[in-house]
Amino acid sequence: MYNDKAYLSNDKDMIKFRYGERSIRFRGPYSLECFTEIKEWDNGYIVVMAKYQHNKEPEEEYIDLIPILKNLYIDASKFLKPIKEVSLEIEKA
Repeated sequence: MYNDKAYLSNDKDMIKFRYGERSIRFRGPYSLECFTEIKEWDNGYIVVMAKYQHNKEPEEEYIDLIPILKNLYIDASKFLKPIKEVSLEIEKA
């Protein structure tokens, strides 16, 4: 049984959302450097602070996982239901 926490990270413009044994990768903006904070998790909708190359300060951004999951033929309601929290995951170099 998995816990109720998922993880968000990025490697340049590739964004990774990981929960349990599943890892979903999708492309983000080319200028994305890193995520600095998860502000809110709402059942598939993430409000996150993101640092971009063109701006000194992080900007508030929004990620909607539901259409991404549907495109991957993953039952979004079943996959997202147990997730209560999303944290930043620092990728190891």
